Amino acid sequence: MHIAIAGNIGAGKTTLTQLLAKHYNWEAQLEDVVDNPYLDDFYNQMERWSFNLQVYFLNSRFRQVLQIRKSGKDIIQDRTIYEDANIFAPNLHAMGLMTNRDFDNYSSLFNLMESLVEAPDLLIYLRSTIPNLVNQIHKRGRDYENSISIDYLSRLNERYEAWIHGYNKGRLLIIDVDDLDFVENPEDLGRIIGKIDAEINGLF
Repeated sequence: MHIAIAGNIGAGKTTLTQLLAKHYNWEAQLEDVVDNPYLDDFYNQMERWSFNLQVYFLNSRFRQVLQIRKSGKDIIQDRTIYEDANIFAPNLHAMGLMTNRDFDNYSSLFNLMESLVEAPDLLIYLRSTIPNLVNQIHKRGRDYENSISIDYLSRLNERYEAWIHGYNKGRLLIIDVDDLDFVENPEDLGRIIGKIDAEINGLF
């Protein structure tokens, strides 16, 4: 079984992925942030490094999805291959931070990869408002995220909502995380687990 968690920067994807992996005894596949050689450069000079960063993520996630299906294990994945292509890359292109040539090249590569992978059995989307995202980003204190603007987050949020609205690749569970504290409050985590149980039962 392949479960994936989607959501904007700071929505709580990684934390929830780890908590659910522990609860269900699933294997967690986390986003490659630590070893990503482009992130620092990208946040300092977005226009120069946007294409490189997006291709790195695409490559990393394509490899992840192939491994997930091949493994035959129950796996929960932090962020999907779709988010880069439907949210991050188009946003950079719209902001003038990725050229038409690079965006077309990237999109063509994604379309080829997408034709070779299966969608997750269940997609969990963590919906959040901008103030909550900003609060979470400040709380975790990653240096390279200090320069993220509210405008950038807002643009991403709009694209996330548009993408989720049209998502039709499989089961979808939307969780509003603004009023949930699934780290400190076991009841909040329990509520999320209850919703996931209902979705998983529907898969079989």
